[in-house]
Amino acid sequence: MIISRAPVRITLGGGGTDLRSYYSKYGGSLIAAAIDKYTFVTAHPRFPDDIRLKYAKIEQINEVSEIQHNIFREALKLLNIKKGIELTSLADVPGRSGMGTSGSFTVSLLNALHAYKREFISQRQLAEEACKIEIEILKEPIGKQDQYMSAFGGLTHLSFAKDGTVTVEPIKMNEESRDELENNVMIFYTGITRYASDILKEQNEKSKKDDKSTLDTLHEIKKIGLDTKKALEKDDVDKLGEYLDMHWMTKKQLSKNISNPYLDECYTLAKKNGALGGKIMGAGGGGFFMFYHNGSNKEKTEFTKALAKKNLKKIRFHFDFEGAKILLNMKRL
Repeated sequence: MIISRAPVRITLGGGGTDLRSYYSKYGGSLIAAAIDKYTFVTAHPRFPDDIRLKYAKIEQINEVSEIQHNIFREALKLLNIKKGIELTSLADVPGRSGMGTSGSFTVSLLNALHAYKREFISQRQLAEEACKIEIEILKEPIGKQDQYMSAFGGLTHLSFAKDGTVTVEPIKMNEESRDELENNVMIFYTGITRYASDILKEQNEKSKKDDKSTLDTLHEIKKIGLDTKKALEKDDVDKLGEYLDMHWMTKKQLSKNISNPYLDECYTLAKKNGALGGKIMGAGGGGFFMFYHNGSNKEKTEFTKALAKKNLKKIRFHFDFEGAKILLNMKRL
C-alpha cells in the first residue's frame, strides 16, 4: 500500500504568465503559496492482473489503453505499469475550482506510482513529468505553476525562461510576517465550478497571435507579481491587499468570462466590509475567491458573516512547506 499526497495552491501574483504562449516570448514570473489542502492517491497491488481505478467513477479494465480517465491512463503509460494495480484518488477541495487540483492530482499520482516501482524521484522531476502529461501529451492549454507548486510546496517565486526552464525560489520573509500573511489571506468557496481550459484557451490563442491588449495585460500582471514579491520580502504584508486589487482589475481585461455580475457583487461587498483587495483563484469564472483583510479578529468574523449572505463559504488553511510527500509506503516484494 502506497499513500501519496500533494498540495493545491493559491496564486498571489503574476498568474497567467506561466503559459508557454507568453513565457516563450517574454519570460514568465509569479508568486504562489501551497496550502494544506491535498489530493491523495493510494496505490495497491491487485491479485487479479487487471486495473481498478476509484475516483468520481470506478473503472475496472484489463488494458491501460481502455482507461477513460486521461491522467490515470497517461501516467500508467509513462511509467510502463501495465496491470495488477488498484489506484484511488481523494481530494480536500473540489476540482475545477481554481486551486490547481488537476496538477496536484497528477503530481500525487506520479509520486505514488514511482514509489510503487521503488523509484526515487526529485521534486523537479515530478513537476516536469506532470507538465509533460498535462501540457505535452494531453495538450491542455494550461501553465506550469500548478505542477511545480504541488511538487515543491512553500511560499514560492517561480520564474519561467523562454526555453521553458523553471526556477524555483522561496520567498524570503521573517516568521512574524509569514504568520501575518497567513492570518490575513482569507479564502471563500463560491460553489461555482468551471473548466479552466475554456478561459485559458482564449488567452492562449490571443497570446499566440500577439494580441496587443492581451500582451499588455499580461505584462502588467507580471509586473504586479514582481512588485508583490518585493513587498513581501520587505515584510510589507499589507501591500499585498493593494496589489491583489490591482491584479483583479487588470486580470478581468483578459476575458469577459473571468468575472460575472455575481462575482462582481461579491467583490464589492468584500471591499465594503474591509477587504483591501482580492481575486478569483485560477483562470476565473468561479471556484475560490481570495481576499486580503487586515482587520481584527472581530472584524474578520463580521466580514465572514457578510460574505456568507452571498453564499460564500470560508475555507480555513495553513501554508504547506513540504510539497509532494509519500505518507505511507508498505510495498511488499
